[in-house]
Amino acid sequence: MRTRKQPLGTRNIVGARIEERRKEIGMKQKDLLIQLQIRDIDLNASGLSKLEGQIRNVLDYELVAIAEVLDVSVGWLLGIEERPNEL
Repeated sequence: MRTRKQPLGTRNIVGARIEERRKEIGMKQKDLLIQLQIRDIDLNASGLSKLEGQIRNVLDYELVAIAEVLDVSVGWLLGIEERPNEL
Protein backbone atom coordinates (compact mmCIF):
# COMPACT_ATOMS: atom_id res chain seq x y z
CA MET A 1 0.00 0.00 0.00
CA ARG A 2 1.38 3.36 -0.98
CA THR A 3 1.70 6.20 1.47
CA ARG A 4 0.63 9.75 0.76
CA LYS A 5 3.48 11.86 -0.59
CA GLN A 6 1.78 15.25 -0.35
CA PRO A 7 0.31 16.86 2.76
CA LEU A 8 -3.46 16.98 3.05
CA GLY A 9 -5.16 19.94 1.42
CA THR A 10 -7.97 22.14 2.70
CA ARG A 11 -10.75 21.69 0.13
CA ASN A 12 -12.85 19.28 2.17
CA ILE A 13 -13.02 17.82 5.66
CA VAL A 14 -14.18 14.34 4.69
CA GLY A 15 -11.26 13.06 2.63
CA ALA A 16 -9.18 11.76 5.50
CA ARG A 17 -12.17 9.95 6.98
CA ILE A 18 -13.06 8.42 3.62
CA GLU A 19 -9.54 7.06 3.31
CA GLU A 20 -9.50 5.92 6.96
CA ARG A 21 -12.77 3.99 6.65
CA ARG A 22 -11.93 2.54 3.24
CA LYS A 23 -8.68 1.12 4.60
CA GLU A 24 -10.35 -0.02 7.83
CA ILE A 25 -12.74 -2.25 5.87
CA GLY A 26 -10.01 -3.42 3.47
CA MET A 27 -11.41 -1.70 0.40
CA LYS A 28 -9.15 -0.54 -2.41
CA GLN A 29 -9.77 2.74 -4.21
CA LYS A 30 -10.66 0.74 -7.32
CA ASP A 31 -13.37 -1.13 -5.43
CA LEU A 32 -14.82 2.09 -4.02
CA LEU A 33 -14.90 3.58 -7.52
CA ILE A 34 -16.78 0.55 -8.85
CA GLN A 35 -19.37 0.81 -6.08
CA LEU A 36 -19.78 4.53 -6.77
CA GLN A 37 -20.21 3.91 -10.49
CA ILE A 38 -22.99 1.42 -9.70
CA ARG A 39 -24.68 4.34 -7.95
CA ASP A 40 -24.21 6.63 -10.99
CA ILE A 41 -21.37 8.62 -9.42
CA ASP A 42 -18.87 9.39 -12.16
CA LEU A 43 -15.57 9.65 -10.31
CA ASN A 44 -12.21 8.50 -11.63
CA ALA A 45 -9.12 7.32 -9.75
CA SER A 46 -7.48 10.72 -9.89
CA GLY A 47 -10.60 12.41 -8.56
CA LEU A 48 -10.90 9.97 -5.67
CA SER A 49 -7.24 10.36 -4.81
CA LYS A 50 -7.63 14.15 -4.80
CA LEU A 51 -10.80 13.85 -2.72
CA GLU A 52 -9.06 11.66 -0.14
CA GLY A 53 -6.09 14.04 -0.18
CA GLN A 54 -8.48 16.92 0.53
CA ILE A 55 -7.43 18.79 -2.59
CA ARG A 56 -10.77 18.33 -4.39
CA ASN A 57 -14.19 19.53 -3.30
CA VAL A 58 -16.79 16.86 -2.64
CA LEU A 59 -20.30 17.21 -4.01
CA ASP A 60 -23.28 16.52 -1.75
CA TYR A 61 -24.58 13.61 -3.83
CA GLU A 62 -21.08 12.08 -3.90
CA LEU A 63 -20.92 12.35 -0.11
CA VAL A 64 -24.22 10.53 0.34
CA ALA A 65 -23.15 7.71 -2.01
CA ILE A 66 -19.72 7.39 -0.37
CA ALA A 67 -21.33 7.15 3.08
CA GLU A 68 -23.64 4.43 1.77
CA VAL A 69 -20.80 2.42 0.23
CA LEU A 70 -18.58 2.72 3.31
CA ASP A 71 -21.52 1.97 5.64
CA VAL A 72 -21.07 5.15 7.66
CA SER A 73 -23.18 8.23 8.23
CA VAL A 74 -22.62 11.52 6.46
CA GLY A 75 -22.29 13.01 9.93
CA TRP A 76 -19.35 10.74 10.69
CA LEU A 77 -17.66 11.66 7.42
CA LEU A 78 -18.14 15.32 8.33
CA GLY A 79 -16.61 14.76 11.76
CA ILE A 80 -19.75 15.60 13.75
CA GLU A 81 -20.32 12.04 14.97
CA GLU A 82 -17.75 9.90 16.73
CA ARG A 83 -18.85 6.42 15.71
CA PRO A 84 -18.86 5.54 12.00
CA ASN A 85 -22.05 3.43 11.96
CA GLU A 86 -24.71 5.90 13.06
CA LEU A 87 -26.79 5.81 9.89
